[in-house]
Amino acid sequence: MRRSTHLLLTAAAVAGFIGASTAPAALASTGGSTVNSAVATARQATAQFHDVNAALAAGYVRVSDCTELPGVGAMGYHYMNPAYASDGQIVAGKPDLLLYAPAADGGLKLVGVEYFRPDADQDLSTDNDRPSFYGVPFDGPMLGHSEGMPIHYDLHVWAWQANPAGTFAEWNPNVHC
Repeated sequence: MRRSTHLLLTAAAVAGFIGASTAPAALASTGGSTVNSAVATARQATAQFHDVNAALAAGYVRVSDCTELPGVGAMGYHYMNPAYASDGQIVAGKPDLLLYAPAADGGLKLVGVEYFRPDADQDLSTDNDRPSFYGVPFDGPMLGHSEGMPIHYDLHVWAWQANPAGTFAEWNPNVHC
């Protein structure tokens, strides 16, 4: 199984990590209006970033190669906004990461967003600080994927690319590297 490469913000700086949880994300039991609201918010916040150059101008930086798990799907390239990822807040209109996939024309297409938060007590056996987005609980807590990356929570929102595994699933079988 190929391990993927990500980079995310640690408490002190942007740090690299290898891999991502290989377990499928637990899909939240949410009503259609919750899912629709979450996706609408993510789309509204990121519509300006279909052109990756707009994301770069807004402070997002590429922090991974295209992340794919053969037979499961992909996440794509991760572009992180260090200011958002380190502010300690979950702001629906300011996603910590943007997810891009290779486009047919050789460029990149925006496929989703990711929200990220370190686990407050850095203890895998507790989850009393689990964040949520429109009532959808984040995945985790999970180990950091490389040295320096904290135990953390994250949530993918497939706002721009349909995902048969679910709107909030970690991997998208419709995304390919």
